Amino acid sequence: MTVPMEYREATRDFESFLIAVRDRAGLATTNQAFTMVDGVLRTFRRRLEPAEAIAFAQVLPACLRALFIRDWDLDEPRKTFDTREAMTLEVKALRSEHNLSTESAIADVASVLRETLDIAVLDQALAGLPAGAKRFWLT
Repeated sequence: MTVPMEYREATRDFESFLIAVRDRAGLATTNQAFTMVDGVLRTFRRRLEPAEAIAFAQVLPACLRALFIRDWDLDEPRKTFDTREAMTLEVKALRSEHNLSTESAIADVASVLRETLDIAVLDQALAGLPAGAKRFWLT
């Protein structure tokens, strides 16, 4: 079997995703966008059981999928979906001294993710997750 294009083009696709997030959020660098994306993914993941998180990760592009499960503490207590403002504070808490995430961080990342993925596939993945999951990814 040949190497699937998803893996062959993973780095290019990830860089394009970060550039789109950077531009959407008005950030200066893709490093800043990386921290924001990482914070958004971790914030979402904390609200899922491991099986739910793995099911969601299956619809993400390869590098986002890897970032989504990176540094995962399976013993961390599960959180509930909260207000967008409260979850944005959580996004901003990741590497807080170097985090320039916007007030619209979750919506910014959600918007680019919705442009990147097949919306029907994303919505189907979110349908099987706890209440609040779909709302998290709305822009």
